[in-house]
Amino acid sequence: MAYEPAGYDDIDSHLSKLDALGLLYTVDRAIDKDTELHPLVRWQYRGGIPEADRKAFLFTNIVDGAGRSYPGARVAVGALAGTRRIYALGMNKPEADIGKTWLDAMAHPIAPRKVDQAPCQEVVTIGDALAIAGNGVDALPVPISTPGYDTAPYFTAALWVSCDPDTGIQNMGLYRGNLKAPDRVAVMMERSTLAGGAVHWLKYKALGKPMPVAAVLGAPPLVTFTGPQKLPLDCDEIGVAGGLAGRPINVVKCRTVDLWVPAEAHVVVEGLIDTDKLEPEGPFGESHGYMALEEYNFSMKVTAITRRRSYTITSILSQVTPSESSVIKKVAYEPLYLAHLRDTLNIKGVTRVSMHEPLTNLRRFLFLSIARGIPKTEVWRALQGAASFTPAIGKFCVAIDEDIDPEDTDHVLWAMAYRCNPRMDTHIIPNRGKGHGPVLEGSEFDATMLIDATAKGDYPPVALPKREYMERARVLWEELKLPRLNPQSPWSGYSLGDWSEEWDACAARAAKGDWLANGRRSAAHMSETAQPQDPARGIRFDEK
Repeated sequence: MAYEPAGYDDIDSHLSKLDALGLLYTVDRAIDKDTELHPLVRWQYRGGIPEADRKAFLFTNIVDGAGRSYPGARVAVGALAGTRRIYALGMNKPEADIGKTWLDAMAHPIAPRKVDQAPCQEVVTIGDALAIAGNGVDALPVPISTPGYDTAPYFTAALWVSCDPDTGIQNMGLYRGNLKAPDRVAVMMERSTLAGGAVHWLKYKALGKPMPVAAVLGAPPLVTFTGPQKLPLDCDEIGVAGGLAGRPINVVKCRTVDLWVPAEAHVVVEGLIDTDKLEPEGPFGESHGYMALEEYNFSMKVTAITRRRSYTITSILSQVTPSESSVIKKVAYEPLYLAHLRDTLNIKGVTRVSMHEPLTNLRRFLFLSIARGIPKTEVWRALQGAASFTPAIGKFCVAIDEDIDPEDTDHVLWAMAYRCNPRMDTHIIPNRGKGHGPVLEGSEFDATMLIDATAKGDYPPVALPKREYMERARVLWEELKLPRLNPQSPWSGYSLGDWSEEWDACAARAAKGDWLANGRRSAAHMSETAQPQDPARGIRFDEK
């Protein structure tokens, strides 16, 4: 079928949209991709800049550590998920609709549209020419992500396409790719979390055949977003991308392998993965915040590189979180977990699922917001359901009340400190997979801890001035031209059930300057039998 315009944003039109909204830094001066590019963007995440003030970066004048330049090539970082707003713009949806959009797309995928020519195949390099220095993957401006520790440039935002030899269903996963030679790339597809590519590799190995793959760089954002999403193994991500777009995604057949790739991609690296031998890969700075040390992983022999004449590739900022890597997962995973608990497991009291992002990279801590009054059995069912949804996520699952802000770790620790009895409100489940991260010495398997940090009954009010007093004080603050405020929850007091109208009346009198009346009230109820710290409840003010 002849190629037709897509009707959805490719990466360049997405970048133009970001630029028009003031969400893009374009860097035209020469930047070394091996020593400067990622560290420059990293400061946006380690320099105390609020998420709302972060932007995408586009580098147009790229050089490498040896002084080589890359005319006609651009590298974008932070352009996919530098912030939630950037991600939402890539989805072409308001932030509030992202969760629903994902659920609708997974429920109603749209099959791709096959075309016989595509922008991603304007320039084609095949065969022996790929092995010549400067002709293969070394001709692409792929950055080094963690200068000083990484041993090579890495594909960090490549969609790796493979196909199940039994069913013919393709899979697209976002995996790291270690450049090894002009015609060779090592890729890590994690077997312990059932990555689609790793499952396919085992099947090809059983057949005694190499596995055809294609690494797609600079795909349309809607397509790239499906790569890190947790979808069933028998689900073709390109169909879900069509569901996100509301129309078929154009795909074109690769030149040297029997796979279909997004036609609007900017670069496609085709090849065959060896199923007889593995190759040492790494070290590489991983999203769990530690260096992934050298290990044996899959080795791809490059059979073709196709690209646009002028092209843009995306590189994801990963390593220590928060990062682009964590945002791209957090925005999509949280609504899926909420839908699983509420709709699949029918636990109606769960109102929110939050994945802790700073340093812990989402997978280790899950916070479940629970509506007040939900039976204890449902709280535990929610915790167990969250911990078992996927093998890689939920080492620590914590249930909290709705008044606790799950995005504020201090707030969660406050709930754990005063609403949780470790003897009664924790449970450890053994035999958890080691997951993504450094291996704990002497631990073949990990474990999961479930924590119920919800209030077990009524609590006294939060000890901050009531809302009306804090709001009045904020007006005064602004009139005095004091530094700009960034309110943190909780910023005002509120009742948690254990409070009376009598105490409210006492507080109101004090606020009006009549605290002496409260002194007369307590004098009238002195006791000769009470012990120190005995509760004093039910006292009335009966001044004649």
